Amino acid sequence: MTTIIDGNEIGDQITACVAACTDTLVSEGVTPGLATVLMSDDGASETYVSMKQQACEEIGIEGFHHEISADEPAETLFSTIDELNADPAVHGILVQMPVPDHVTKRDVLERIDPMKDVDGFHPENVGRLVAGNARYKPCTPHGIQKILAETGVETEGKDAVVVGRSDIVGKPMANLLIQYGPGGNATTTVCHSRTEDLAEKTRGADIVIAAAGVPEMIDGSMLSDGTTVIDVGINRVDADTDKGYELVGDVDFESAKAMADAITPVPGGVGPLTIAMLMYNTVKAASLQSGVDISLP
Repeated sequence: MTTIIDGNEIGDQITACVAACTDTLVSEGVTPGLATVLMSDDGASETYVSMKQQACEEIGIEGFHHEISADEPAETLFSTIDELNADPAVHGILVQMPVPDHVTKRDVLERIDPMKDVDGFHPENVGRLVAGNARYKPCTPHGIQKILAETGVETEGKDAVVVGRSDIVGKPMANLLIQYGPGGNATTTVCHSRTEDLAEKTRGADIVIAAAGVPEMIDGSMLSDGTTVIDVGINRVDADTDKGYELVGDVDFESAKAMADAITPVPGGVGPLTIAMLMYNTVKAASLQSGVDISLP
């Protein structure tokens, strides 16, 4: 029988541990602080930021939110980041992507103090991840590691295929899977838009992580019996609903479920872990910056 992985349940478990660590910090006079910066009129981005701020409130993390008009020059954003870098009450900084076309994403990532880069995307933190000495693991890949561990999926010696090579999910996910230690030691293949015969690659995998941003691109015919399927995609497709659309993943859920040993749904799979791990990184950042020890899982 196929296991439908409940990301909400796993996320709640991690959040409870993070909340306990927050209490420890607060008892020592340190209130973790997360600053979110939004420079976009995109409705989805506004929703994501709101969810992150709500999570902060529920855990006891102090949230600081800054909105900048998308028409403002890049220097306005950079000045805001500089102020947050210098603010001792702010332990983590997250600039919600995407930013406007006139702002260079790489410049934004490099402007954030790497000690406060709770997304894990600053070049220094990327380098530490690749070197096997991560300060902050990127939230979604780290969350997927937690899903695999909590579901009892062994990665050591297994064949894993990551579909997608983004800086946010695909690349760091592959790096985590090949690392020496728990949650790693997998033989990992990264597939992308130029991969020939994708189905051949995915059929040979024990673990398939779909993170290409293409609706339902992977179906049951592309999987072997007993595969673990982690669907990172969140895609809006037209549908006869009140909203006029529905959310689907990068995996055709019904056909993949017939082949998979375990599979994440969309929504309710990977998404809750992304926010939980952001809270995790923020509390870790507060610990590192204050010198107060905590016991994160």
